[in-house]
Amino acid sequence: MLEILGGGARGAHRFAAWPNRAVPAGGPGLYTVWHEDGRFLYVGLAGAGGGAGGLYGRLKSHASGRRGGDPFCLLVADRLVLPLLSRAEIEGIAAGRIPFDALLRAYIRRRLLYRFAPMASAGEARGLEAALRRGAWRHGPPLLNPDPVATPTGAAPFRPGRE
Repeated sequence: MLEILGGGARGAHRFAAWPNRAVPAGGPGLYTVWHEDGRFLYVGLAGAGGGAGGLYGRLKSHASGRRGGDPFCLLVADRLVLPLLSRAEIEGIAAGRIPFDALLRAYIRRRLLYRFAPMASAGEARGLEAALRRGAWRHGPPLLNPDPVATPTGAAPFRPGRE
């Protein structure tokens, strides 16, 4: 399972090519999100509550770039997109002239990739998600949603570069 989720950006599915009919709609599963430069950004769990949509619905939501109700999109917007914007762009967003969700969607589609793995049970999926958020693999914890208990105090703050 770790081989499927942890191969990095190379060979991962691009959000630019969404929709992906190979992603299952139901059942529990895990997914990882990668920046095109190889950074491990996010690990997520889908379908553990038995609701419709599963991995497909969750990844579809992420690919949409809509911040409302999607914690992944909020994190990408706040931590990866916002630091890249000029003062004029931020003012345009604040004034309603520039749709921030459109900028976010373009960033996700252009720069981010994902891997997914259906899981046998919700318990197995939750356990593996917790381990990955703690950084229990060679990629370390995800940049955007690490386990706050496992993140060492005094860790260097996230400092994005201009892309």
